[in-house]
Amino acid sequence: MFISLAMLLIFASARLLAEVFERLSMPGIVGQILAGILIGPSVLGWMRPGVFLSALSELGVMFLLFQVGLEVKSSELMRLGGTALAVAFLGVLVPFFAGWGITLAWGEPQIESIFVGAAMVATSVGITAQVLASKGLLHQRASKVILAAAVIDDVLGLLVLAVVSSVAKGGLNFVELGVTSGLAVGFTFLVARFGTATVRRVMPRVEQQLRAGEAQFSVALVLLFALALLAQYAGVAAIIGAFLAGMALAESVNHRVHDLARGVTELLVPFFLVGIGLHFDLAAFAQGGTVILALVIVAAAMLSKFVGCGLGALKLGLPDAVRIGVGMSPRGEVGMVVAQIGLGLGVIAQSVYGVVVFMSIATTILAPPLLRIAYRDLLRPAAQPEAQEAP
Repeated sequence: MFISLAMLLIFASARLLAEVFERLSMPGIVGQILAGILIGPSVLGWMRPGVFLSALSELGVMFLLFQVGLEVKSSELMRLGGTALAVAFLGVLVPFFAGWGITLAWGEPQIESIFVGAAMVATSVGITAQVLASKGLLHQRASKVILAAAVIDDVLGLLVLAVVSSVAKGGLNFVELGVTSGLAVGFTFLVARFGTATVRRVMPRVEQQLRAGEAQFSVALVLLFALALLAQYAGVAAIIGAFLAGMALAESVNHRVHDLARGVTELLVPFFLVGIGLHFDLAAFAQGGTVILALVIVAAAMLSKFVGCGLGALKLGLPDAVRIGVGMSPRGEVGMVVAQIGLGLGVIAQSVYGVVVFMSIATTILAPPLLRIAYRDLLRPAAQPEAQEAP
């Protein structure tokens, strides 16, 4: 298939269904994911996941998190670090044991049950960030906690996946695990803590030396890709590096950079959302037992994140705890990556893989409308939401 035709099908179907859903007073993001299911292998069969689409999808979520980072000040996130840590920790612990316990009780082997638990640990911050950004809610206190907790969640999820993968291979390498943990935590903390101050000093000097057009945007893109790459070397997701790059630049770049980043994001994000839908496979649910297990796992995935993350944020008050519990619930592409690793190691069956993929897509679709309900008091058109100060 021609690249131009593939891009036309994906972008046009995503924007069309997004418009339909918005006109029905439903989140457009859900329509874009459903567009992927519609044109994907399970329904019309027009498109299939591939290397090119995966690359565009990864770029889409990187630019989305970069744009979100540009709207957030590192000092504000650091102030909420204690609450975010509690949210992330409980948001990992409760879903892991819920997924492990339910799958084991269902009669699946121990290692498959552990991988399901590991997949339920994930949080796809890109989905929540897209909803909050589109509604102008990024500066709310609950939104800042979600973003900070999602960064910590990614590090904790990495450690869980490293342990689970090591067990699947036959043993734990504590030295390797310690090095991985140190690199991930060190990279995230150093960039979050010192990135803004460093960029504030360096950016004016670099800009003075550049003569090409859009100098600030060029520097911003270099930092985006550099930190995304370093994040992967440190063991965390590239999107965390992209978010940290945006946050480091937030207080140093002009509005032109924000506008250009938003334009690129609008182009690429539909490929990320449609890509999630393309992975849906009806063939995995040929047996009735698998369907029931999938529904139970989806319910457990939503409830465990809601309860775990909500409890971690309870000191902020019930409304914010509910918003944070819902905002941390989508698994998106992160849950599917865990399932693919388990499948590649030969430790999970195709049916269990299908259950995890279904859980990842279902939680991603359910989160946006639930977020709209949770934030409904802040969506009144009569007044613009104002940033709340951390207690």
